[in-house]
Amino acid sequence: MTVVSSRQTESVAAWSASISDAEQPQIPYRLGIALCVGVLLWLGPYFGTATVLLPGRVAIIDPGNKANIIAMLSISAMVVATIANILIGALSDLTRSRLGRRTPWLIAGSVGSAAMLIVMSRTDSVSMLLVEWCIFQVFLNAIVAPLLAVISDRIAPAHRGTISSIYAFGFTLGIYGGQFINARFLGDLTTGFTSMAVLILVSGPIAALIMREASSKSMPKRVLNRDMILDNFSIPRRNARDYYLALFGKLMITTATFAIQGYQLFILTDYLKVTQDEVGHQIELISIILMVTALGMALVAGPISDRIGRRKGPVALAGLLVAIGALVPFFSTQPWTMLVYALIAGIGSGIFNSVDQALNVEVLPNAETAAKDLGVLNLANTGGQILGPAIAAIAISAMGYQMIFPMVAVVALIGVVMITMIRSVR
Repeated sequence: MTVVSSRQTESVAAWSASISDAEQPQIPYRLGIALCVGVLLWLGPYFGTATVLLPGRVAIIDPGNKANIIAMLSISAMVVATIANILIGALSDLTRSRLGRRTPWLIAGSVGSAAMLIVMSRTDSVSMLLVEWCIFQVFLNAIVAPLLAVISDRIAPAHRGTISSIYAFGFTLGIYGGQFINARFLGDLTTGFTSMAVLILVSGPIAALIMREASSKSMPKRVLNRDMILDNFSIPRRNARDYYLALFGKLMITTATFAIQGYQLFILTDYLKVTQDEVGHQIELISIILMVTALGMALVAGPISDRIGRRKGPVALAGLLVAIGALVPFFSTQPWTMLVYALIAGIGSGIFNSVDQALNVEVLPNAETAAKDLGVLNLANTGGQILGPAIAAIAISAMGYQMIFPMVAVVALIGVVMITMIRSVR
């Protein structure tokens, strides 16, 4: 009897766009580690650059217009990132190479992103900084879209909650760690940019080395015609009801989260009347609570989701907790209410980050276009960052800061309803 190694088996099955529970009886922790390390090493440098290093560079180039310049950079980056995420996701889905579909893009994206950070550290022109920041977004999304698609490609449905939790752990560390570390480079921005370039340079290669993607040359190639273009370069058109419910449900819950985070400082000073001497300490406490709860949920929410075989329930519970947490400061103007909000909503956000990716993968209309379709779903993250502060601003203008909280709760509950309407996923 011929014995076939797992590595050989993976090569033989390289043409498949996904994997079944029977083919993967054990949790693929190696792939989870690859995803965790990959997202940590691109998100940390990106978030730290966007929130600390880039504003610091702008303040040197044109201190008098720094607020307007940062707004322009942010809007431009969101537009470019949205388009790049979808297009590169589609091209990644279509890639046939000895290194697989995702690995070539992970490597190219890492090298390009690192190069642009080095260039930005030496730029003295706002117009050039804008161009470089947009090019950086293109290269960055050559890491983001293919890396996330690995969950669809190589993780069996029974293990997606656990692997999504491991991914969420790296995601959370990247957000908080990137900002914390880069704050130490405010006095030496060039060193900061260089350090972040080194980290992002190794993100894709390390992830690719750990997960060892099989060749995709045996996968069927798509003929360039109308159907191929519509399938690979447009939003899903068939069997996509649950897909769009997941998209807009995610958008609503994300919007609710960013609505309060975007106005956190003003809520503390203008609504809760926290003094300038205390507001910094209060923000630190809120950040610590949010980080600890998110990391804690990343360890347990996904595995529990796998064990009970449910995705909708945990994601809907997450949205409900965001809504409940948001209502606490509505009933009292005591500063401790924001700490309670952080605890309740932080648990909800942690569950959401851990299980939502598994839900997203399981509502995909076509596994063969996973990177592109997940790129469209990622619009909810971008859209939430824009809509959240916009909704908060409307509430403040209409009835004052107190109305942010019930409005956020309503938006989160709309997302919960949309998630519960999904039929194809338990």
